[in-house]
Amino acid sequence: MDTETKYRDLLIKPIISEKTYMLIEQNNSYVFEVHPNANKIDIRKAVEKLFNVHVLKVNIQNYVGKPKRLGMYQGKRRSKKKAIVKLREGETLPFFETV
Repeated sequence: MDTETKYRDLLIKPIISEKTYMLIEQNNSYVFEVHPNANKIDIRKAVEKLFNVHVLKVNIQNYVGKPKRLGMYQGKRRSKKKAIVKLREGETLPFFETV
């Protein structure tokens, strides 16, 4: 497996919501759902290589799946990991611009 494929597997999907657009406007930060085993260094390298930008800071948030039930059946929501990536001033990611 080459490094570009590895980097694409780390970033699962961008998270697009009103709150993330406020982060983009206020301090040039973008939000991604990332692989559960990813760390800050891997995420930084992936964003820099895939989008050709300079990353200043990476923050990570872990979400543990809540238990849920439907009648007598029990289950839980899936756990996920979210990364907030701050870019250098003046740099943007193109797919956030089109929405």
